Amino acid sequence: MTTAQITLAALLTLVFLPLGAAKIAAVPLMRQAAARVGMSPGLYRLVGALEVAGAVGLVLGLASAPLGVTAAIGLALLMTGAAVVHLRHGDPPARALPAVVLALTTVAYAGVALGTG
Repeated sequence: MTTAQITLAALLTLVFLPLGAAKIAAVPLMRQAAARVGMSPGLYRLVGALEVAGAVGLVLGLASAPLGVTAAIGLALLMTGAAVVHLRHGDPPARALPAVVLALTTVAYAGVALGTG
């Protein structure tokens, strides 16, 4: 485990854990975001649960590289899907940018974890 792996795991966990929890709790802002892209509250809660599970997987990946890599790949796919949903619903590319950045950051975590694993 390297400093880069720890830093990326911490950063990604600090992003995905509260966002996922807010989706699960269906806070008003998250319900509005789901409705804007035509997603049911139940599906949005599922996305939140996947984000929380991915964040936990990244932290556990500090002890088990294969688990961290798996979590990172899952989160990268989830964020790629989020970017596609934004673009398909006519959002400007800037609205999809955070999802793209998070996808690339999770891929970087996977690369670092594989390199040290």
